[in-house]
Amino acid sequence: MIMEKDSMLYNNYIKILEYELVPATGCTEPVALAYAAAKARSVLGQIPENVEVEVSGNIIKNVKSVVVPNTGGMKGIEAAVAAGVVAGDEEAELEVVQKITREEQEKIHRYLETHTIDVIPSRRGKVFYIDIKVTKGNNTARVVIEDHHTNITHISLNGEVIINKGEGELSTHAGEGKLDYDLLNVKDIIDFANSVDIEDIRHIIGRQADYNFKISREGLNNNWGAAIGKTLILARGNDIKVRVCAAAAAGSDARMSGCELPVVIVSGSGNQGITASVPVIEYARFINASEEKLLRALVLSDLLTIHQKSSIGRLSAFCGAVSAGAAAAAGIAYLLGYGNDVIEHTIVNALGIISGMVCDGAKPSCAAKIAMAVEAGLLGFEMYVCGQKQFFNGEGIIKKGVDNTIRTVGRLARKGMQDTDYEILDIMTQKEAT
Repeated sequence: MIMEKDSMLYNNYIKILEYELVPATGCTEPVALAYAAAKARSVLGQIPENVEVEVSGNIIKNVKSVVVPNTGGMKGIEAAVAAGVVAGDEEAELEVVQKITREEQEKIHRYLETHTIDVIPSRRGKVFYIDIKVTKGNNTARVVIEDHHTNITHISLNGEVIINKGEGELSTHAGEGKLDYDLLNVKDIIDFANSVDIEDIRHIIGRQADYNFKISREGLNNNWGAAIGKTLILARGNDIKVRVCAAAAAGSDARMSGCELPVVIVSGSGNQGITASVPVIEYARFINASEEKLLRALVLSDLLTIHQKSSIGRLSAFCGAVSAGAAAAAGIAYLLGYGNDVIEHTIVNALGIISGMVCDGAKPSCAAKIAMAVEAGLLGFEMYVCGQKQFFNGEGIIKKGVDNTIRTVGRLARKGMQDTDYEILDIMTQKEAT
């Protein structure tokens, strides 16, 4: 079915892509902290003497073990906050640390040596919460980010409120009109991928293909992190099925270990942005697909990832690579000319295989999880095209209909794994016995 360009649904999907697919330098939770800190410093008008940061458990989990780009290899909340306070570009949002110089890196190190950054675990019950207060003399500025990485809900200076949004209010940065994620469903996403005017998405999707493929190649060509991408090729050869997994993993290898190259994110995550796009790009190059076919396949993969994640939430104990890996395999099915039936069964089969893989924070092992998620997606695809094999309604968490299965997985991730999230955080923050 052709989706009309002037329809509400078409424009909603365009706006969702514009909002979701934005560039970020480094892991998005540390750079969200740096962004909040840079904004607070800007409001204060000077480098603060004291910094207090209140953060939710999932922020702690996703910042603890990942390198903040352009800091000389530093990790953790204090490093991210100091980078933002000392040298962050508050106008650059998730590229806040992109232009930090070597001289500024030294200033960041000195700031950490001479100032205390107090970190307070939040008890507000929010999954995504950053609250930074910066003080110099008698002046105090405060910035709060909630729910989404750039969604500033409060700014104040000396108690005078500059911005204060209501509960659940969201800044879209995508033009007029609200985003309706409830309108996402697999059939309409496929129709949109088939119908979208390429000029309406060329900049958004083209930038994603360019940025994410570059960081993938950086990971394959150099020794970043645990070098999962390089290891896969060395151990298993250069077959296309290996390469699509390895290429995605390699982008994460570089990103998790502090590579300064930007990534276009999906659903608030650079790793999900890489997973949703790089396997599709790699396969398109292998079969010499046209630019138009690649862009349409990437639109499909991106929106399928967003659809799955919208019922899970930005941060969870459920590894987001699972959603993106299933979507990437669906994008490959689309590249190969398959229609709705194969795309839908690819997603359901993939979710039946690997749903439940936990997120224990951002770190080098994310690359290995990405490789496994893409491999599960490919297996789900191969099951169906090589013999019409599928998982059926009532088999575990599988439900009749792809969107029903997606909703079930969302429930599992959002509600069922809450206690898992608490246990993971407790394990990660326990001090080793001496």
